[in-house]
Amino acid sequence: MKGHLVYAAFYDLIAGLGGRRLRELRRFAAGGASGRVLEIGCGTGANFPFYDWSQVDSLDATEPDPFMLKRARRKLAGLPEGKVTLHEAPAEALPFPDETFDTAVSTLVFCTVDQPALAAAEVKRVLKPGGYLRLVEHVRATGRSAAFQDFVQPVYGWFSAGCVLGRNTELTLAAAGFRLRVQERPSFGPFVPGLVALAQRPPA
Repeated sequence: MKGHLVYAAFYDLIAGLGGRRLRELRRFAAGGASGRVLEIGCGTGANFPFYDWSQVDSLDATEPDPFMLKRARRKLAGLPEGKVTLHEAPAEALPFPDETFDTAVSTLVFCTVDQPALAAAEVKRVLKPGGYLRLVEHVRATGRSAAFQDFVQPVYGWFSAGCVLGRNTELTLAAAGFRLRVQERPSFGPFVPGLVALAQRPPA
């Protein structure tokens, strides 16, 4: 079975190390979602507690890793009945028709997808014109910090189930046709800059 059994088992503990700051960023991404919502790479469901369910008509949450998805499924019991549907699917092949969603949510996902450009194109495809992707991501550094990211990537990638430290997600989304409105450029630690943004599919 494809997936990361051990990493899934420890993911919530690892994510918890982000502390209050990461919770604030999850609240921005998920808490601002409304209408029919898509979350790509929902993992173990770490964002679920941060949605404002009074503003969400429904949530379709995708995750390609069956071990992550199994843990996310356990958290459905504490959510509004019938509002959340889980899908085992990669971000590069979303099982939804064009222009389905009002809002998409992605937190620390574009760093792990196999084909970021295709994932960005898929999210844009399933968003309605004028819809927003609410994004939290760590991105490529500059100068010596970028060189350090490249140096540690082989070991870091193995430890973190394929996460890539140095992806330029901002350029990837812009190339896919999104209009980016950067909200913040936080730091996720030494040599790990972040990006918090609203990425809009242009109105028709």
